[in-house]
Order: sequence, then C-alpha cells, then structure tokens
Amino acid sequence: MKITEIRIHLMGEERLKAFASVTFDDSFVVRNMKIIEGTKGVFLGMPTRKMSDGSYKDMVHPINQEFRKYLEDNIIKAYQEELAKNPQGATQPVAEAAPVAETAPVAENAEAPKAE
Repeated sequence: MKITEIRIHLMGEERLKAFASVTFDDSFVVRNMKIIEGTKGVFLGMPTRKMSDGSYKDMVHPINQEFRKYLEDNIIKAYQEELAKNPQGATQPVAEAAPVAETAPVAENAEAPKAE
C-alpha cells in the first residue's frame, strides 16, 4: 500500500494544528486524521467516534508500529511543508480553506511496509 496523496487543512488552534486526508493507491481515502501539538511535539491522531459512554474510539488505525511510523512520518512532513507556506496557520474556517489546500508531494518510492 502506497500513499498517493496527502491533503493538509491547517487549523491554527493551540493544540489542534491541522486535519489530514490521506489517499492510498489512488483508491482509498482516510479523512479527519488530526495533527496535534503534544508535550513532546506534534503527533498524528486517528479519526475517532464518540461512544455512548462518552469515551472515544479510533475509527481506523495502523495495526503495526512500522506502518504507523510510515504514515506519521509522511503526514508530519506534509504538515511541515504546508506550514512553511502559511506560517500563520489557518486564517479562515476549514470548510472555506479545504478547496484551496495544496496536495503534498509523496516520495516516488514511498511504499508502506507489507503486512505479514
């Protein structure tokens, strides 16, 4: 599985820095991954759903550490590139900003680790 497109939607909030949409093999997209500022720097949060007991559960997630690293490294890199273009972060609501968001280039041979 290969990442073929990453779209970053800057938020400019204190902790929630951006949303990411990632397309795999030009065939499957995962939206609403979150780039969050933590105590040790930015990290990737998976899309979640609020459960009836008030807790949150990941809707999708990597099943091994190797793929998680591949995913996070590529998305954080795309986030940093988008932030370099717009250091102020989002200046308008994401609904208006989404259509003009740039697609980050993905390394030519950036293939995900194969599941065993």
